[in-house]
Amino acid sequence: MFGRVVWAAVLLMGGSAMAAETTRLDAVTKPDVVYGTAAGEKLLLDIASPKGDMVKGPFPCVVALHGGAWRGGSRKDLSRPIPWAELGLPEETMAARSFIEELASHGYVAASVGYRLSPAHKFPAHIEDVKTAIRYLRANAKTLNIDPERIGVVGFSAGGHLAALLGTTDKTAGFDTGLYPEESSKVTCVVDFFGPSDLTLYAETPGIEQAFMRPLLGGSFAKQPELFRKASPVEYVTKDAAPFLIFHGTADFVVPFVHSSRLNAKLKAAGVATELVPMRGKSHGWFGEDARDSHERQMKFFAEHLKPATN
Repeated sequence: MFGRVVWAAVLLMGGSAMAAETTRLDAVTKPDVVYGTAAGEKLLLDIASPKGDMVKGPFPCVVALHGGAWRGGSRKDLSRPIPWAELGLPEETMAARSFIEELASHGYVAASVGYRLSPAHKFPAHIEDVKTAIRYLRANAKTLNIDPERIGVVGFSAGGHLAALLGTTDKTAGFDTGLYPEESSKVTCVVDFFGPSDLTLYAETPGIEQAFMRPLLGGSFAKQPELFRKASPVEYVTKDAAPFLIFHGTADFVVPFVHSSRLNAKLKAAGVATELVPMRGKSHGWFGEDARDSHERQMKFFAEHLKPATN
């Protein structure tokens, strides 16, 4: 359930604004790029870039992180063409773009990042991997036509949790391990779609703790409270956190709304630019006009933070 509902929402967010725009860039996707290795596994990402004779860079970059309860989902969820017809939408009226191609058509280099999954890999493997991906993108910025000073991130559910950790932690957190140690994993801005931000809250829901937290963390809150705190973005908020845009359904029973309200409050208290958009009555994902509005807000936020002002 964690990943399935999220994916349905992502499908619509990826393409809902297409019809409203008249000038769009073509995009090209390069799949299965190896950005590192960990525990004997290749770490892969798919990358979409603007293309065309008049297209010039370097471009700002958006990293996209899939959901799936840290134990499922795939980078391909965000880099394969969206099956509009399966959602009852007229496919012939919309381009068959993937989520990252949609981002690329707005003038970003977009990367859908794969990361190691639980239960085979426990936290902090997941955040170590996505931080390695950020450092890889910076280390290869010239080749990839990326501006290394303008890298944003968007994540959905478990991916939102990882995006929030990217936006709140620096090297002092201890998650920057592995390749490209000379590069920073800091991001310019964060879009967080209903990501868990305070994992200690799951101590109050034994069923969810058993299903999701134990595979991720390897134990219960009662026995490992400090590990639950170590994995919680709210624990790392300082004035140096990146600007946030947070979307969350007020009726979400998988990741209750309090996760994002607590994160938003801590960011505000630290003086960080943040906005929480409550999706009234929505659960773990949404569709139609709500999805269209979320997508448009997301793209406006990225433009404000990642694209330089022009005279």
